[in-house]
Amino acid sequence: MKAIVADEVVGRARSGDQNAFRTLVEAYSRDVFRLAFRITRNEQDAEDTVQETFIRAYQKLDGFEARANFGTWLYRITANSAIDQLRRKKRHEDRSVPLDEVTAGGVGPGQERAVFGRQVRERVESALVSLSELERAAFVLRHFEELSLAEIGATLDITVSATKQAIFRAVRKLRVTLAKIPRTAP
Repeated sequence: MKAIVADEVVGRARSGDQNAFRTLVEAYSRDVFRLAFRITRNEQDAEDTVQETFIRAYQKLDGFEARANFGTWLYRITANSAIDQLRRKKRHEDRSVPLDEVTAGGVGPGQERAVFGRQVRERVESALVSLSELERAAFVLRHFEELSLAEIGATLDITVSATKQAIFRAVRKLRVTLAKIPRTAP
């Protein structure tokens, strides 16, 4: 959705037009889910975050300043909702995820490569989970969503300097964790 169209639709939604808000949900739900999933690393948590994001956005639509970018505003709500989701989950359950068991018999080269790929993905996911909520959100916004440092700072409500520090810490931690992974498949 182009910014000019989004501005017009946001204006109608702010005036109480529920169809306009539905249009915004349809236009942004995929991006919101993608960001939520990259922060939470769990499909159900991401879906819960999407719902929470749009509920919060609807409730706070009157507070949205039209001079701001609606997408950035919505990303900020999404990141905060995802971080809140992670904190709630951390308080209420063990974050360990059972790993798939690999059968012992008849493993061929293609299966070895698949097992290696799964192990790498599990290590990367484990490494992302080991980051603080702020570090993970900043890293995801920078390296997956490709936002600028200023956009990330605005989304997370932190300074550009704090944004740089969060990304730096995340990259440093990920390098240490991922350095243990062999460079090539067996």
